Amino acid sequence: MGTLADHIEAYIKKMLRESQTNSVELSRAQLADNFACVPSQINYVLATRFTLERGYIVESRRGGGGYIRVGHVQVDDSYQHAIKLLQSIGPELDERSMEDILASLRDYQVISPREYQVIRGIIQQEVGTVSAGKDILRASLLRSLLFFMIKLEE
Repeated sequence: MGTLADHIEAYIKKMLRESQTNSVELSRAQLADNFACVPSQINYVLATRFTLERGYIVESRRGGGGYIRVGHVQVDDSYQHAIKLLQSIGPELDERSMEDILASLRDYQVISPREYQVIRGIIQQEVGTVSAGKDILRASLLRSLLFFMIKLEE
């Protein structure tokens, strides 16, 4: 079934796919009414699912005529995008950043939804076994797994 956040994300992505300009203007209040939720739920989805790391730009203007503009950044070469993401992984990586990187690779079809789940599951399982150094282990595992995946594509 999916969470409310999943449904809001899917709705916005559908609107983006149908857009001629690769961007959409939304009303936070109208979206909240459509999904019977509070506007802060819309903010949460935008802040966590439509990040630059995932290939989106979100512009917001509050007030009476306020709007939210969501744009999808076009990456001409998904391989180059994957390399840049791989290079962006530092010595430590928090869980949110890992999720953003994997979601971006999935959205750009560098990895399949199944590969996304497998990589995510491996990392979560291994990181869950240590009590300290989780961010260091997460970065190392993600870097290694993505490097392996990219090498397979060459």
